[in-house]
Amino acid sequence: MHEHHSYTHLQDNSAEAIRVTWIGSIIDTLLGISKILFGWLFHSHGLIADGIHSLSDLITDFMVVAILKYSNAEPDAEHPYGHERFETLGTVVLGCLLIAVAGAMAYDSISNLLTDQEALIPAWPTLVVAAISIISKEWIFRYTRAVGERIKSDLIIANAWHSRTDAYSSLVVLIGLLGAMMGFPMLDSLAAVVVAGFVAKIGWELSWKSLQELVDTAIDPAEMSAITATAKEVEGVVDVHSFKSRQMGPKKLLEMHLQVAPYLSSSEGHYIGDCVIAKLTTKFDSIGHIIFHIDTEDDDDDPFCTLLPSRTDIRAMLEEALERHAPGQKMQRFTLHYIRGRVEIELFMSESSDLAGAQHAIRDEFAAHPWLLKINIWQPR
Repeated sequence: MHEHHSYTHLQDNSAEAIRVTWIGSIIDTLLGISKILFGWLFHSHGLIADGIHSLSDLITDFMVVAILKYSNAEPDAEHPYGHERFETLGTVVLGCLLIAVAGAMAYDSISNLLTDQEALIPAWPTLVVAAISIISKEWIFRYTRAVGERIKSDLIIANAWHSRTDAYSSLVVLIGLLGAMMGFPMLDSLAAVVVAGFVAKIGWELSWKSLQELVDTAIDPAEMSAITATAKEVEGVVDVHSFKSRQMGPKKLLEMHLQVAPYLSSSEGHYIGDCVIAKLTTKFDSIGHIIFHIDTEDDDDDPFCTLLPSRTDIRAMLEEALERHAPGQKMQRFTLHYIRGRVEIELFMSESSDLAGAQHAIRDEFAAHPWLLKINIWQPR
């Protein structure tokens, strides 16, 4: 098992994400107050509603800051893989909020269309405030999305799109204001329905992507193929199988079986595994955690562990065979190779041992076992 992740890097990303979120919250506060004030002074119910929408974004901003501080905390006893899934959960919530906002916008606009509600004629300063809101929210959207893409944070990207809904809302208000001034009040409602559909689509895409992560959907097949090919480039790796993957926030969690030559020592096999880890984490900086298992063959379809004797069983058989065919002779050690559903035994005798003709008898006795592949008996000269 290997853990590869820099929590200093995570904390830096978290600080940048929190900074951009606070900037957005300051803009939301100033815009919200301005819209409500100018809407009240110059008779625009749409601008007042848009101001309330802007102030409601503050709740989302505070939620994002809280989630970011928690999701980038180091692993603990309760969350040994880290807390990045909280960011994923937050993205789902934000996506659902976008869908809810879209539904409210569409419902209000369709109600206006059905009731033929007459729009009030506002004064020109409302146009200025709506235009400033569009420009400000579009800027914070682009800035926040750029940060989110740079630090690979779906939560920040989701919050960026949430900011853009405010820009669209202000655009709808602006169209409605212009329409009312020109004698076409229905433009407000029609534009709002179109924008609501676009906002709902964004909310669904964000939520669906994060829901797939929460149910441990595998990473992109092309990236899995690239990781597999890179692992096979390491000297000593025969093949890669049982490759499993999932996403956890910005990190990719991987499990894989690395097939090596059957007669390598366990320490050399582990060394090859460590070499694979080093190569993968150098080439793919999004990998956060890798568990590898060393295999001498592809054993996915045929697990023989319940059919073959254990080390304790084989030790007892060897001791009994030596007692029968070479009494008094001592075994120094033995090595077992489990290959293709059978067992190869390497028996090493002590320096004082003299098996003489007993070797053939021991081999013949073990050959009767169907699980035996081969037995080699080594004596010091």
